[in-house]
Amino acid sequence: MRMDEGRQPLSRKLPISSSKINPYRMVIILRLAVLGLFFHYRIRHPVPGAYGLWMTSVICEIWFAASWILDQFPKWCPIERETYLDRLSLRYEKEGKPSELADVDVFVSTVDPMKEPPLITANTVLSILASDYPVDKVSCYVSDDGAAMLTFEALSETSEFARKWVPFSKKFNIEPRAPEWYFSQKIDYLKNKVHPSFVRERRAMKREYEEFKVRINRLVAMAEKVPEEGWTMQDGTPWPGNNVRDHPGMIQVFLGHEGVRDIEGNELPSLVYVSREKRPGFDHHKKAGAMNSLIRVSAVLSNAPYLLNVDCDHYINNSKALREAMCFLMDPTSGKKVCYVQFPQRFDGIDRHDRYSNRNVVFFDINMKGLDGLQGPIYVGTGCVFRRQALYGFDAPAKKKAPSKTCNCWPKWCCLCCGSRKSKKGKGKKDKNKKSKHKEASKQVHALETIEEGIEAVSTVDRPPISQEKLEKKFGQSPVFVASTLLQAGGMPNPVSSTSLLQEAIHVISCGYEDKTEWGKEVGWIYGSVTEDILTGFKMHCHGWRSVYCMPKRPAFKGSAPINLSDRLHQVLRWALGSVEIFLSKHCPIWYGYGGGLKWLERFSYINSVVYPWTSIPLLVYCTLPAICLLTGKFIVPEISNYASIIFIALFGTIAVTGILEMQWGGVGIDDWWRNEQFWVIGGVSSHLFALFQGLLKVLAGVSTNFTVTSKGGDEDGGFVELYLFKWTSLLIPPTTLLIINIVAVVVGVADAVNNGYDSWGPLFGRLFFAIWVIMHLYPFLKGLMGKQQGVPTVIIIWSILLSSILTLVWVRINPFVSRDGPVLEICGLNCDD
Repeated sequence: MRMDEGRQPLSRKLPISSSKINPYRMVIILRLAVLGLFFHYRIRHPVPGAYGLWMTSVICEIWFAASWILDQFPKWCPIERETYLDRLSLRYEKEGKPSELADVDVFVSTVDPMKEPPLITANTVLSILASDYPVDKVSCYVSDDGAAMLTFEALSETSEFARKWVPFSKKFNIEPRAPEWYFSQKIDYLKNKVHPSFVRERRAMKREYEEFKVRINRLVAMAEKVPEEGWTMQDGTPWPGNNVRDHPGMIQVFLGHEGVRDIEGNELPSLVYVSREKRPGFDHHKKAGAMNSLIRVSAVLSNAPYLLNVDCDHYINNSKALREAMCFLMDPTSGKKVCYVQFPQRFDGIDRHDRYSNRNVVFFDINMKGLDGLQGPIYVGTGCVFRRQALYGFDAPAKKKAPSKTCNCWPKWCCLCCGSRKSKKGKGKKDKNKKSKHKEASKQVHALETIEEGIEAVSTVDRPPISQEKLEKKFGQSPVFVASTLLQAGGMPNPVSSTSLLQEAIHVISCGYEDKTEWGKEVGWIYGSVTEDILTGFKMHCHGWRSVYCMPKRPAFKGSAPINLSDRLHQVLRWALGSVEIFLSKHCPIWYGYGGGLKWLERFSYINSVVYPWTSIPLLVYCTLPAICLLTGKFIVPEISNYASIIFIALFGTIAVTGILEMQWGGVGIDDWWRNEQFWVIGGVSSHLFALFQGLLKVLAGVSTNFTVTSKGGDEDGGFVELYLFKWTSLLIPPTTLLIINIVAVVVGVADAVNNGYDSWGPLFGRLFFAIWVIMHLYPFLKGLMGKQQGVPTVIIIWSILLSSILTLVWVRINPFVSRDGPVLEICGLNCDD
């Protein structure tokens, strides 16, 4: 008996091998034990001459240990996953029949075309339109929250170029399908290309793309100088979005309607421009509000059951990315419980050394694998495919109790997995003879029954009927949209004219549509934090859903990242501020969502995601302690005994081994791991600290901070000019201060040892090690301050002179080289009484 290939699971878990994960778990337990001994020693052995320093350091160390536990234990069961795209095709794309793959609505969000270049947005849109997915099942919605005519005109040009680009990329199956990145690849494009017309058509397409770039760049050049009377469209009417803060809703369908096909006469995916209405006096909730508007517009126009969210600078790098996601969402055994599939973020245009840990591979390749083994990734960022019903705030389907089944599994205890046996009697020789005969067949029957059981368990979501009044109170006053929310498989409820649908779509993006509804509270992207991705994922997990982390061999999405120091710190500041906002809100995972299906280790990971900015205070204090110790001649640890030496060595050893084993099962290099450690300190004492105070001001005093959009786009010169660009920001003050005082303290400490002789070098070693540890972690920050090493910025010189002057005055006041009791006369040998 052979199982049908098309009925097999579409994906499977691949647990980390026991030879890698078991030693890792043992070291975690060992490290916990060593931490217990360490704190036992630290608390029982205060430093009499430096009680304040000792107490401060112990408090900081206790906080660091608690943070490590919150971060470490969600990594207890890391897994990887494998998808089967061929089985997906066998199940849902039968030969001679229309494809049964689910529809997908793709959301692209942009705000400022001068900071998010239209050419980058166009490449993202083109990669979506050319993806390896049925064209009638893909709709691309571009949200222009800046109401820029430049974005509108660029999309119009993009739709025309797509008529040539989409058939070319599909005909020759090229990767990636974003033309800017495809033509910039330094590879032999003739390799494995046997089509005789490929070279000729590629050259022609490259010329077409260069002309397309010229047209886009001309639009950008024209947009740099805004006319006094505002922009005017081609028909002579004023552009409705001339006033960014006061304009009506705008929707334009560029592709997808009848009559617009590619140059070969084939159908193209839909492409829709959306700019929601904005009026003074309304809270538009920034990006989260724009995304919720896209949810409603797409529900009215196409209503796909699944949604893909990408930033304007994150193109589809793997044309089969949507199929990869469907292997989880459409899996009949477990798909109904999955609310979203998150892909790792990969980036172009980052220097080889990744000075500021922009790739963030420790998070994407270690932390996320650990979370996937629990309940799934904790955030819903760019490159995430959602289930629309989960975004509507519905609970996950409850697993039905499977009926009792009979099987002939061997051994006997495996019958507990699928029901009770026929009878507890009759276990004689007759049964024993049958077992060996049916052993192989029963395994296959059991596998089939398990699949059918899963299908039955999650086949439909039984929800009590909801009155129209309650639906409108929850989703808003739109009959078309409300009707679409009840269709779990997507699609349109009734045939409606395109004109009526567009009018309804304009209605659902109006400013007052969300008033007195549950949008942003229980429906859609949740408001209340600039990191709406974490808050929205948390709410969905509290409803009993689970998520999946998918890491295909070819990265599904690639994007650009801010690579200079200032932009990177501002990006981290935004993330940390969102975490502080969640921590201070009712949605804090410490006290919210109990009894809703959230697993404890998953809750630990959510708590860690909102608590980590508070670590900035003990981290700043702990990085200041080495300088204080060197300047005062005191230390946070008393004279170390042999027992204490063993504890300290064991602690540092377990820390190192934990990192090595994490790198081993996560596939992360030591350079990436060390850069992550360095930037944890840099970001902790700057961005996290500022985010903490800004969050407290916003929640307690109502003082909000406006964020500027980070510049997007690759480095066209290839020399990483942006990397060396210095931009002054107040975020640079704390790490600069720490760097200077620790360097000064090292010089002073060494000078003190030279002055006092050989015996003073022993006690100095521990203090020097402590200070050098801080300086090593801040080294990338120091390189960022120096720019391209062609000269130190003036502001840094002024800041350094100021700090050095202050430290010098303090040093003269302290003057540790002179005894507090005055000079000891016996040393000089003089008798002043004579």
